[in-house]
Amino acid sequence: MKMPSVTLCLALLASPAAFSAEVISEVPDTTVGKAGGGMTGMMLGALGGPIGAVAGAAVGYFGGGAAQQSSGLAEPAYLVKTDDGSVQRFRSPGQRFKPGDQVRVNGIRIEAAQ
Repeated sequence: MKMPSVTLCLALLASPAAFSAEVISEVPDTTVGKAGGGMTGMMLGALGGPIGAVAGAAVGYFGGGAAQQSSGLAEPAYLVKTDDGSVQRFRSPGQRFKPGDQVRVNGIRIEAAQ
């Protein structure tokens, strides 16, 4: 008798959570520039020792994000208001949404609600 409940529990845990939500706004996503700039800054700053590495990473992080945004290569990210009232930020490569669109949260991505 315990087997069906264990199977049901495992099936529910394995399925990705899907919640309906609404797109509030589109914001620029400069994660790639920040990561690349932070790593480059850390490596160059390491010539000055551990403190230089930390300072270089910080400067590279902010500089990389600004460079990506000013070059026009920033990807869109979306602020989404979920059913529970919280606002979360999602990236969805290859999909475009407008404020007010109904979407479903599927793991770390959003997709159009059906």
